[in-house]
Amino acid sequence: MYVPHAFAENDTATLHEQMQASPLPVLITHGSQGLLASHVPLLLNPTEGTHGTLYGHLARANPQWQALAEGVEALVIFAGEQAYISPSFYPSKAEHGKAVPTWNYLAVHAYGQPDVFDDHDRLLALVSRLSSKHEANRPEPWAVSDAPRDYIDSMLKAIVGFSIPVSRLIGKRKLSQNRSVADQIGVRDGLLANSTAHDHALAQLMAKE
Repeated sequence: MYVPHAFAENDTATLHEQMQASPLPVLITHGSQGLLASHVPLLLNPTEGTHGTLYGHLARANPQWQALAEGVEALVIFAGEQAYISPSFYPSKAEHGKAVPTWNYLAVHAYGQPDVFDDHDRLLALVSRLSSKHEANRPEPWAVSDAPRDYIDSMLKAIVGFSIPVSRLIGKRKLSQNRSVADQIGVRDGLLANSTAHDHALAQLMAKE
């Protein structure tokens, strides 16, 4: 990912926060089967390893787990808030007209050497933690233990787990930091004037900068 200095985010805690807030990142590998990508929910253990460790699972029918087993480096992309930025948002456009469209967004790229596993108890612990995370805000959270044990056992045989100790983290926080204060305010106001929720969310992030 190309990251100009003005947009670089290097604080590990901030990057972990965004990773935790991105529920369905993209797992990418390039092994003997070529370039593969899967959208998978992941768990992050921020205290394990240099930059944290990611945990997830793939369907055994998904050939990407074999690429993971080959030991190729994996890339996981966590996409955050994003919005189109019109040149009309900039007050400076009215002065000299030197403005073009762009896009503001947050993104984290995590790299690491994966390890695969299919141990029953380890897989059970993983899917239980994933379910607990995503069911936490429901009034009556569903738990893996709610399903019949033989059914869960059969489901576990159909998946392969993996861990990715993160060796490199690259963060990009593109929020018009390269523009004048007046243009930044113009972008925030322009986004807030739009009707889409993601535009408002990005404007709120800019307001915190």
